[in-house]
Amino acid sequence: MTRSSFDRAGLALMFSTIVVWAGSWIAMKLIVPYIGPFDFVALRYVVGSLVLFALAIATRRPLGMPPWKLTLLIGLTQTAGFQGFVQTALVSGGVGKVSLMAYTMPFWVVLFAWWLLGERPSIRHGLGIALAAIGLVCFVEPWNGLGDIRPVLLGLGSGLCWGVGTVLSKRMFERHAPDVMTFTAWQMLFGGLVMVPVAYFVPQMTAQWGWQLWAGMTYIVLIATAAGWLLWLQVVRRVPASIAGLSSLGVPVVAMLLAWAILSERPTPGELGGMLLILAGIFVVSRAAPAARAS
Repeated sequence: MTRSSFDRAGLALMFSTIVVWAGSWIAMKLIVPYIGPFDFVALRYVVGSLVLFALAIATRRPLGMPPWKLTLLIGLTQTAGFQGFVQTALVSGGVGKVSLMAYTMPFWVVLFAWWLLGERPSIRHGLGIALAAIGLVCFVEPWNGLGDIRPVLLGLGSGLCWGVGTVLSKRMFERHAPDVMTFTAWQMLFGGLVMVPVAYFVPQMTAQWGWQLWAGMTYIVLIATAAGWLLWLQVVRRVPASIAGLSSLGVPVVAMLLAWAILSERPTPGELGGMLLILAGIFVVSRAAPAARAS
């Protein structure tokens, strides 16, 4: 298949991945009353990493750990930091608001790649970031009072952590070219283990292991984490990168629609306008040419 060919099966897989990942946002919100955010992060990623290690063994992939310092940094940012901020934000924030803030990650990637890798952003990158900044102001509506801005800030923090982790992951693949599944399993394990002492020492609610929490964790660990990751691998193999990258638009959109239908989270006109501007910014950045290395 050429990069420009239209692979209907690949696009169907991409849509399935978007729905699976968007569904995880609903599941994460629904289990908020039953488990503390730090317990959730530790459990999700320790168990999720073990599932990926089992899949790596079943598919006969190498199990050796990539360079541990860089893997640990990625686990701290892309796993522990990202999910810790997200789950804490969902305690008081809605799915639509938090997921959209988390998916500002493409903008953070551009900025951190400029700073850490010397990849100078293009005019199109700047335009996308400007659109998103205007959209963020419209979304927060400071002229009506800031209200509870904590979920917005936590959501932005999660996107920032993911952006740092993505840039560090790019450095990892450029320098060491690890197996993707094995690397993901190791960084998830590090991120989950880092959260274990946090979950133990930071006060939070005691987990209530009823059917709601079991069902939510089963979906999040087995379907959203393990199956979703395998689906994404197939998407990357079958769909041109320029199209696959637009999944960063699809997940928050579908998550917001599901939250509207299932959780009755209806955005205000200002929030809706801000969402559209932020999504437009994500679209512009995701379609921009790769940033050039600074000389």
